[in-house]
Amino acid sequence: MIYKVVFFLFLAFAVFAFVKLKPKKAKSFPKAWLPILEQYINFYKTLSASEKVYFQKRIMLFLSEVYIEGVGTTIEDLDKVLIASSAVIPVFKFGDWHYNNLSGIIVYPDSFNKDLKFSADQKGKRILGMVGTGRFEKQMILSKKAIRNAFNNKTDKLNTPVHEFVHLLDKIDGETDGIPVYFLGKEYIQPWLTLMHKEMEAINNDESDIRKYGATSTTEFFAVASEYFFERPELFKRNHPELYKMLKLCFNT
Repeated sequence: MIYKVVFFLFLAFAVFAFVKLKPKKAKSFPKAWLPILEQYINFYKTLSASEKVYFQKRIMLFLSEVYIEGVGTTIEDLDKVLIASSAVIPVFKFGDWHYNNLSGIIVYPDSFNKDLKFSADQKGKRILGMVGTGRFEKQMILSKKAIRNAFNNKTDKLNTPVHEFVHLLDKIDGETDGIPVYFLGKEYIQPWLTLMHKEMEAINNDESDIRKYGATSTTEFFAVASEYFFERPELFKRNHPELYKMLKLCFNT
């Protein structure tokens, strides 16, 4: 099974790489997709009328540049909109941002393991999303279930696809280390490090409502805190004012 999946991935992205040699013009945003944005994307609902139009254009730009393929599942319009929205949200204030370190996204029906196996008898840690490395460089793998759960629950602080796109942003400066030099600027790196380690210590001491996975490494802290920042901004601002200000600076919001 796993060999078939790997072969499929290589074949799919070989085709995509060939097609991408000819830049595609972004299509117009389908009116049929508007209810999806209004129902699922809280970030979108806070925007002005002109910003909503811009958000729609950014979605179509992303979809014109990144290949999305389902393995063992069908990619529906809902999935496309949710994935593209997750990509746009963290970089909405950065003009027509292009994810130059991403060429394609593979969507599995549910969680998977490090060997990219997603069958019922899979063994090992269950993964909901990951940014590929090595032979899967410039690829992202996501669980369809996790994508939909990210936007179905309006009261949690979790968003797997946003989490993975933040990892890609972290990687822009060459290191996926939780230190967003490219976005913060060097003068803010030491204050960021000080604040980050303070917050990680609070998590480990059960003195924070940031989920524990954020304390496993600086890389994961940046992504986990960013999920919370975009999912529950008012709560995040109230509970973590210093971190909120730093992430507002980072994402230019």
